[in-house]
Amino acid sequence: MQKKKWELEQYLNSSMNSLEDLLARAQNTLRNIRGRLNTLGMAATNVVYQSIFINIGEAYNSSTGVFTVPRYLHGLFSFCLTMYSNKGSEGQRLYQRVALVRQGRSEVAMWEDNREDAEDSATQSVLFSLRAGEQVYAQLMSGREICGDIWGRNIFSGYLLYPTES
Repeated sequence: MQKKKWELEQYLNSSMNSLEDLLARAQNTLRNIRGRLNTLGMAATNVVYQSIFINIGEAYNSSTGVFTVPRYLHGLFSFCLTMYSNKGSEGQRLYQRVALVRQGRSEVAMWEDNREDAEDSATQSVLFSLRAGEQVYAQLMSGREICGDIWGRNIFSGYLLYPTES
């Protein structure tokens, strides 16, 4: 009986993740269309991390870059975001702005705009009290650049510190 319950739970979680993927893709498409219509060019895109080391409970969606609190969980979560940019040579403009977004609202951000050096990195850490279904993700402002994650220097982590009652 427990095995069947576990299998059903896994199936439902997988189905929810698939639906969330489809919804996120539709939202990204809509964001991109709105961004093209915005004369200021301020549309942003989610940062999607390809190297995933631990994803217990499948809370992080590797297609959309969104961390969604599992349906059965409420609590205090820790998030950490490290971004790295490298223009290759001094004198080129290093221009980045990445925000940690919670429920569609930018909570903390880091940015760099200089010609002083060829590379830079920044880290932000924050605690959020989250309820089941709430989402957190990293978002890159339009017109800004970060390096690809070939050396594992762009890092996103989110985990439960302790559960709370709903």
